[in-house]
Amino acid sequence: MEYKTILRSVRSAPRKTRYVVDMLRNKSVPEAQRILKYTPKRSSYFLLKMVNSAVANATNIDVNITPDNLYISEIKVCDGPAFKRWRSASMGRASQVKKRTSHITLVLKTIAQPAKPSGQARPEAAAKRPKAPAENEKESKTK
Repeated sequence: MEYKTILRSVRSAPRKTRYVVDMLRNKSVPEAQRILKYTPKRSSYFLLKMVNSAVANATNIDVNITPDNLYISEIKVCDGPAFKRWRSASMGRASQVKKRTSHITLVLKTIAQPAKPSGQARPEAAAKRPKAPAENEKESKTK
């Protein structure tokens, strides 16, 4: 099952936020929380709050879900609206400063539980194994 969370207009530049987001792709939720807790970037604070919120949303939807059963399947950062400000420059001029914002989308998925082994070897695997010729066995016994 997928659980989607969107955080809009985060006051952090998309280019700087993508640096942190790239560390989180395909990680389990507890591992992502550990990474974000010790990452010294401003956007890691917003991302940690977002991951915690996404886990809370998932547990509200399905009571049997725990953070250990979830992983970050998709996370992307898009440009948000930019605040345009002016800064004084030399000779009476002004230059524009863009204070950029980000839109972050996070998708959590449940980890697929591996099938329980039945204890027997698969018959297909046994049929595909090449059998050694009898001549090679005789030669190795005589040596």
